[in-house]
Amino acid sequence: MPNRTDNADWGYLTLRQQPFTLLRPAAQKVPFVFSSPHSGRLYPQSFADSTCLGSVDLRRSEDAFVDWIFASALDLGAPLIAARFPRVLVDANRAPTELDPSMFDGALTIPVDPGSPRVNAGLGVIPRIVRHGLEIYDDKVSAEAAEERLEQFHRPYHAALGRLVRETHAAFGVALLIDCHSMPSGAAGPDVILGDRHGLSSAAYVTLAARRAFEEQGFSVARNVPYAGGYTTQLYGRPAQGTHSLQIEINRALYLDEEAIAPTPAFGSVRSRIAASLERLIALCAASGLPAFAVRHAAE
Repeated sequence: MPNRTDNADWGYLTLRQQPFTLLRPAAQKVPFVFSSPHSGRLYPQSFADSTCLGSVDLRRSEDAFVDWIFASALDLGAPLIAARFPRVLVDANRAPTELDPSMFDGALTIPVDPGSPRVNAGLGVIPRIVRHGLEIYDDKVSAEAAEERLEQFHRPYHAALGRLVRETHAAFGVALLIDCHSMPSGAAGPDVILGDRHGLSSAAYVTLAARRAFEEQGFSVARNVPYAGGYTTQLYGRPAQGTHSLQIEINRALYLDEEAIAPTPAFGSVRSRIAASLERLIALCAASGLPAFAVRHAAE
């Protein structure tokens, strides 16, 4: 578990390293898959050399330690995939087409959707800004570098996540993807926001079960405002086909010193409460709405 003097494995990422961490239980016991696309904290040296920002300004965009907070998924019998690369390098919760052509020094040879609201805000798959609107670069990024980032980081992450979802659905007849995030504390916000794209990415009973599970642990919970879910929930959420995707945002004020990007003394307690919430969520889904899961779960 991270502490205030050791920010886990923050540092530099080489291209020889795996761009994500995949933790699997010895046997998957539940039809849940957990993903953490924004907790990456390893920065390629080439990126560190190209940015005009310091490490603290860059790291404030991380969903810091969310992979640790949701690591109890493994104990509950579910896999967890977490990006190792930071979202300021490549945002795995954006479509690969969400690119701003004006950021690059040449024409891109890949499909581009420059009209995306997130691109217009500077928060495309290759972000232009970080939290507080600070520009990441002084100069344009090479078009080749943009395409290399997608090839080396974004595509392998989603290839692995897609396999997990398909394998889970094949084994259980249903798959529930929980996309794990944290949000800046802001002013008097809720502890947890559940995003189901206003009912499009997940059946209502899954969202209601999640709300009940977190509220039973004393968390205040909101739904879809202001975070209704991003690319991951949109891509994988197909309730009519038995694949549900729910985004969970945890308020950083609960566990993180946002200026130092370090866990607070409450980190362990919050992590335990979230683990209990996830266990309860699985039990509630097993008990109602997912009969195939209930039969399989009871037999384990």
